[in-house]
Amino acid sequence: MVDETNPFEEMMQRFDRAAELLRLDSGLYKVLRNPTREITVYLPVIMDDGRIEIFKGFRVQHNIARGPCKGGIRYSPDVTLDEIKALAAWMTWKCAVVNIPFGGAKGGVVCDPSQLTISELEKVTRRYTAEMIDFIGPEKDVPAPDLNTDEQVMAWMMDTYSMHARHTVTAVVTGKPVGLGGSRGRREATGFGLTVIALEALRILNKAPEETRVVIQGYGNVGGTAALLLHQQGFKVVAVSDIHGGIYHRDGLAIPSITRIADAQKIDRITNAELLELSCDILIPAATENQLTSKNADRVRAKIVLEGANGPTTHVADEIFEEKNILVIPDILANAGGVTVSYFEWVQDRYGYFWKDQEVRERLTEVMKMSFGDVLNYAQMHQVTLRTAAYMLAIDRVAHYTKLRGIYA
Repeated sequence: MVDETNPFEEMMQRFDRAAELLRLDSGLYKVLRNPTREITVYLPVIMDDGRIEIFKGFRVQHNIARGPCKGGIRYSPDVTLDEIKALAAWMTWKCAVVNIPFGGAKGGVVCDPSQLTISELEKVTRRYTAEMIDFIGPEKDVPAPDLNTDEQVMAWMMDTYSMHARHTVTAVVTGKPVGLGGSRGRREATGFGLTVIALEALRILNKAPEETRVVIQGYGNVGGTAALLLHQQGFKVVAVSDIHGGIYHRDGLAIPSITRIADAQKIDRITNAELLELSCDILIPAATENQLTSKNADRVRAKIVLEGANGPTTHVADEIFEEKNILVIPDILANAGGVTVSYFEWVQDRYGYFWKDQEVRERLTEVMKMSFGDVLNYAQMHQVTLRTAAYMLAIDRVAHYTKLRGIYA
């Protein structure tokens, strides 16, 4: 029995289903289901009051068949190795779905950034980078921001790596400040990509944006950006939420005026649980994993679930949605805008030539539209769900390059 709350087991459930349908060679199955490398480090840090604390850090490199590893670093007291392993594998499949030349990786440090001073956060970051120095690099593994990390954390990582290399290496991380080699459009890339996919999904709904009711769980960088962009495209965003709860208005929210949900006036207050069960055309879970499970999936009334977060829907919920004819556009396609523009940043850093906002948006739109079409065609060809199609397409691509390269012995 697969544990719905275990992200690695959840990812493997999807992988196994796709591998079975592809009739994947048993040897390749063993290669692709296991990570290339798992790294655990213990980071001694001198805190501001002089005491020494030890922080535990991880980096999992899942696959390098198609290029250097790529994946974010998260800081959270809830980080586990199983979570990092699952997210690293998801990155492999995500990069393959949008056909960019990276493999997957993920990292994390067990800490609560809200309880650290800026000085302590910098020390944790620099020590983590120093411990990982032999395993990361522009040709090896390129980290990026994730949960509770940002441009500043990436700047510290880039500087630490550069100090050891004795020259500036901007391409070692992505998601940096623009002045340090970051790409324009990176911060809003995931939300922008979701918007492109939402517009593509309207062809399935056969609706205009003005007729389309959208509900968004998570009002951070991804969900907040998607809410604003969808509103600008004419979608009717009727509900949004953050960790403390949500707000709802059946005629649509004035998204540009909502900077903090807690400050919104004269609007119905709802819980996050209630938000997920609202009647709507598109539901975007853009918060954390395991939000749509066996416990609430039968009460979801959306026509489309567009996954902004990684792993928000469990495999049991997927089965319920399939029975209810709810279309799920999976995370490894829907939220791939972030890693796509990270790839653009890596390319720009290596060229030393940077693109304008419009060029980034045009290139991202092209990638997202093409990838949606690829997955939709694969789903129709094999008569499977979009999630299974995305996994099959990704695994097929990675397996193809693994066979071409062969197994080094």
